[in-house]
Amino acid sequence: MSPADLQTIWVYLAAQPLLGLTLTLLAYLAGQFLFAKGRRSPLLNPVLLAVVILILLLKGTGTSYQTYFQGAQFVHFLLGPATVALALPLYRQLHALKRSMLAVAAALMAGSVVASLSAMAIARALGAAPQTVLSMGPKSVTTPIAMGVAEQIGGLPSLTAALVLITGIGGAVSGPWILDRLRIRDERARGLAIGTASHGIGTARALQESQTAGAFSGLAMGLNGVVTAVLVPILAGLFG
Repeated sequence: MSPADLQTIWVYLAAQPLLGLTLTLLAYLAGQFLFAKGRRSPLLNPVLLAVVILILLLKGTGTSYQTYFQGAQFVHFLLGPATVALALPLYRQLHALKRSMLAVAAALMAGSVVASLSAMAIARALGAAPQTVLSMGPKSVTTPIAMGVAEQIGGLPSLTAALVLITGIGGAVSGPWILDRLRIRDERARGLAIGTASHGIGTARALQESQTAGAFSGLAMGLNGVVTAVLVPILAGLFG
């Protein structure tokens, strides 16, 4: 089969709405395979690998993001149900949560404040434009909330979405390693830290450690979204 034939086939497939969905699933399966082969190294995070594979594929074939997303939007739609499904492991760990309620509340507030304030302060110190500074504030919460908050305070929702992705992948890759070096072994503390810092992508990583870590990470992700939605507009008044 000649390169011209392959190009013709690709052009035909690119017009099909399910191509994006198929590519996304295959890229993630490839990431999972490499993650397992690499002895579950944090640097081989499946989400990170899937993103890299998809970027290279779309760039190499000249496929626009809009064309890809026609099919990938089905995965995007499932983000909501997947987030709600995190209630199941949380329910199973409800007894542990009740015993740690005060510690969870204190840690969550501290994590939310530090995540937002440090990002905005560093951006300001480095001379970033005001819109960029404001876009940094909600980077540690899940994308729909982050984009909504960014738009409300005058930031750039598209930039915030990119920052959310970078934060999530960065937290999933480095979070467990940092916690290991700090000798933090408690599954509840690990899950809470990862979920607060790196939302859904980090929660997926925490679930790979244990059901307890995943449950506390899911709780932190949800509550951090609420706290950040209230906190960041207040901080925006200081940095705007």
